[in-house]
Amino acid sequence: MIKFMLLFSRQGKVRLQQWYEAYPEKQKKKTMRELIAIILSRKPKMSSFLEYKELKIVYKRYASLYFCCAIEQSDNELIVLEVIHRYVELLDKYFGSVCELDIIFNFEKAYFMLDELVLGGEIQETSKKNVLKAIADQDILQEEHESRNLLEEIGLT
Repeated sequence: MIKFMLLFSRQGKVRLQQWYEAYPEKQKKKTMRELIAIILSRKPKMSSFLEYKELKIVYKRYASLYFCCAIEQSDNELIVLEVIHRYVELLDKYFGSVCELDIIFNFEKAYFMLDELVLGGEIQETSKKNVLKAIADQDILQEEHESRNLLEEIGLT
């Protein structure tokens, strides 16, 4: 089970965080600070797996972003690496070559995609096509809602 997922930049700025277990806010910040420091200090040729306290950490760097997941000791690291890769593929497909700015300015879409892929720390949907369809449906609903609000504001409904 995935305990949490972090996206952060090469400068150590957290761009997205999703926690699947309850942790005190102070512990979350400490954990993020320590993990970011450990991962950023590692050489590129080093393994993408490491142990941190009672967790296994799986991370992968794509362009200027690091994608990091914490899992239980008994979980398979390669499956989590595949989940990370699938998430990056989804982001790429939706944004067209995703970059850090896409995550910053469209963080709600990034969270929505992650929630469609992983729910409660477990893989929910493996099909990219199904996830992208859910996102497209959500976009349509959002556009309809915004159009309706605009029409109400100008008094046409």
